[in-house]
Amino acid sequence: MPAPSLLAVFAHPDDESLSAGGVLARHASEGARTAVVTATWSADSPRAAELAEALHILGAGTPHMLGHADARVPHSAPGRPRWCDVPLDEAVRELVAHLRDFRPEIVVTHDAYGGPTGHEDHVHTHRVTVLAAQAAGLERLYPDAGEPWQPSALYLSTHPHTAVRAWGGHLAAVGKALRTVPAERVTATVDVTPWLDRKVAAILAHRTEVERRAAPGLVAALPGPERERLLGTEYYTRHDLAPTAPARTGLLS
Repeated sequence: MPAPSLLAVFAHPDDESLSAGGVLARHASEGARTAVVTATWSADSPRAAELAEALHILGAGTPHMLGHADARVPHSAPGRPRWCDVPLDEAVRELVAHLRDFRPEIVVTHDAYGGPTGHEDHVHTHRVTVLAAQAAGLERLYPDAGEPWQPSALYLSTHPHTAVRAWGGHLAAVGKALRTVPAERVTATVDVTPWLDRKVAAILAHRTEVERRAAPGLVAALPGPERERLLGTEYYTRHDLAPTAPARTGLLS
């Protein structure tokens, strides 16, 4: 039986590879349908081309870009509102349409902190995705957005206190604060070392971010053993969405 279908929803190009690249690659290698929705940057930007390359490496299909502006980079989507300024109901409707079209068993997104760095676009993506994952199964909500579909489980990409301590020295130099959770809030710990080469290659495909020494640039500078230590495990918190979510709708772990 193939692994459960998985739709990942992240704020920016590169979030998918950094946060869930191992799980995406692993599910794709097991024959699952996988896809990624990215909230920001226009489809004709260089970062969109980098995203397409990264998803090809991960086996996650072609990009699905909502095309809103990055909160900190207005030119990322000229003429479009910042993603974090899009009215909540409008954003939820837009994502519900993608959920009903792809019909995933599992949805993956940022945690409530927006990941360790707490970027405002990450936080908005978390809120929109949590609401959309529930609304997608309700026939009286957004009836014009497709036939209802209820994903079975939502997984929030997160980081326990203990794991992120290892990142402290690398992120301190760029002034990144770390927002992490107690270990007991992590319900899925996934060893992705067999797919680490693909995960790293996908991260490095985001060359714009490598060049400006954002997180992919930090990864590019790491030696192999350090990459495995920092990127070889992914952490998630699971929330069941269906009344009786079948066991097979877990992340491969």
